[in-house]
Amino acid sequence: MTLEGEYEPSPEKWVREQVEEYEASGGQRANILRDHPEWPIVVITSRGAKSGKLRKNPVMRVEKDGVYLAVASKGGAPEHPTWYHNFVANPVVTLQDGPEPHDYDVRQIEGDERAQWWDRAVKQYSPYAEYQEKTDREIPLFVLERRD
Repeated sequence: MTLEGEYEPSPEKWVREQVEEYEASGGQRANILRDHPEWPIVVITSRGAKSGKLRKNPVMRVEKDGVYLAVASKGGAPEHPTWYHNFVANPVVTLQDGPEPHDYDVRQIEGDERAQWWDRAVKQYSPYAEYQEKTDREIPLFVLERRD
């Protein structure tokens, strides 16, 4: 079962195009960030906190033992990405990593668990460390665990 409802594509052209190509190819194309094969992405569908519409975002693939991490970095901007608010308001998402989407429960993490996942995130995508230096906010981290 995946999230159901009206889908509203991102106003950002690059996001729309990457999501469309990723989904159309079952994750075979548009599955990396900026032509860097070492930076794979997944597509996460969340329900809009205000609109209730489905939103889709390519997010860096950080995974361990079937559990995924979503890093709300927004490139080190002073504010959270829009999807952060979606995750907080509606903590069930659909994640597609390859051809099959699955539903996941979302929870924000803190403390030692956050520190361990942060290290994994920076190892996967080193610019996260620079993003944290650019902003006064602690970049939120969300663990996504598959629903049965």
